[in-house]
Amino acid sequence: MLLVLLATLVLINLYMLGSSRLGSLIRNVGLQAILISSIAILAIPDKHLWHFWVITGLSILIKGILLPKLMKYALRESNTRREVEPYVSYPVSILLGLFFLGACLWISYILPLESISIPPLTLGIALFTICVGIFLIVSRSKAITQTIGYLSMENGIYATSLILSFSQSFIVEMGVLLDIFVGVFVMGILVFHINREFEHIDIHLLSNLKD
Repeated sequence: MLLVLLATLVLINLYMLGSSRLGSLIRNVGLQAILISSIAILAIPDKHLWHFWVITGLSILIKGILLPKLMKYALRESNTRREVEPYVSYPVSILLGLFFLGACLWISYILPLESISIPPLTLGIALFTICVGIFLIVSRSKAITQTIGYLSMENGIYATSLILSFSQSFIVEMGVLLDIFVGVFVMGILVFHINREFEHIDIHLLSNLKD
């Protein structure tokens, strides 16, 4: 079951690199968060910790349901459907994604993680999710796509932190979730106001602003 979830997560990440449909990207980043929480439930041994279940449930609720709904609202208000002119083309993005996947898996297998009872494959795919998020941020021109990349990156960081330190402080985890919620909430407001004022959400066009 764990291998099926990991393979599905890889396919979702590659799809996000190759898709221009913003609505589909939002759905997939929400599904990404739900899959990562499901993988954590299957892979992490210390499931008797009460705050593990609280954080997992909140992660599914906030990052898998609430934030995608907020972003869909911002998408409807901006009247935008596709990322038409990315800085890096979609075929090249997928090829780079395959390279990132191989590099992350290689890194996960060479790291000295003997004290952790979680397969290196799980860590490698978590690192790959971080790379996908960072790549979406730097290679796409629409603010809402960059917000999706930000969420994807955070999903990967969340998965990596659970794998490497699943006994971390409950307060720290709650603070991270709150930061993510507030960050995406603010980004949604900015997307709405940028579109209302300038009738687009292409960030490279903002360089044309004059005093």
